[in-house]
Amino acid sequence: MINFRYHVVSLTAVFLALAIGLVVGTAALNGPVADNLKSQITALNKDLGNKRDEINQYREEISRSQEFATEIAPTVLNGRLAGRKLAVLALPGTDQYADKVINMLTIAGATITAKVTVQDKFFDPAIQLDLLDLANEASQPTVPIAAVPLNSDGVETASAQLALALLQRSGTTTTPPSASDVTAVLAAYSEQSYIAVDDKAVGGAEATVMITGAPAVDKDAAKKAQSLVTMATQVSKNHPLVVAGVGVGDGNLISAVRGDPTLVKSISTVDNASTADGQVATAMATAERVVDDKAGQYGLAAGAASLVPKAAS
Repeated sequence: MINFRYHVVSLTAVFLALAIGLVVGTAALNGPVADNLKSQITALNKDLGNKRDEINQYREEISRSQEFATEIAPTVLNGRLAGRKLAVLALPGTDQYADKVINMLTIAGATITAKVTVQDKFFDPAIQLDLLDLANEASQPTVPIAAVPLNSDGVETASAQLALALLQRSGTTTTPPSASDVTAVLAAYSEQSYIAVDDKAVGGAEATVMITGAPAVDKDAAKKAQSLVTMATQVSKNHPLVVAGVGVGDGNLISAVRGDPTLVKSISTVDNASTADGQVATAMATAERVVDDKAGQYGLAAGAASLVPKAAS
């Protein structure tokens, strides 16, 4: 009978044989395998270094391209907006490039009558009734609440009221808003942290440039996206509007304008205004919209007709 000791000896012999085989096999293959691995690692390191050099070169080319756009701007823009008065609405998420867009507009000769930075609070669906109440409270003799839409949409009513204060009145018989009334309306919204506005803001603009950022991604993103369209619709009524900024991301304003068969005919868009190229294009598109009374879609994203407007004949 085979006893337990026999099993132990047999198993020990098997494991000993495996161990010896591993040692012998490793010793035999260690040299070629190790050399091959070292060769592959060396090649991969060289390839990685080459890729890094290519990336650095591309970054340098992009940087130089942006510098070129900035340097050529005075020649390209060449006072095309001279004597024109513009209001600027900077929407949330545009802090890094809003002033750069404004700089290109001034290089083109425009006078910025007001820069209004619209805060996230303005588009918060939870406080639309508060915004409606504020619109009523902010009403002034030459900026009356009766002249704006009256419904439960606070963004629509407030946007119309701000446009009424910032822009020239349509027609020759309509009394323009007084400076004190414009100041009072802007102050009312500023004090409640719906907007931030510079001290020199006045009314009387003939057109608006709306600078937009990346779309919201929170639980109210869809409602906020619709509110942006509502604001653009109100601001563009009877006055030229250019929307410039970021044209990517689900629910971005530029895509919404381009996808609306009515708005796309009256609102110009530039979808890469976060870059120097796009900032120059924004000034060109604004000149085309204000001076030539022509709307166009420019940039790199879907719906753009070209990078910049065609040169005027």
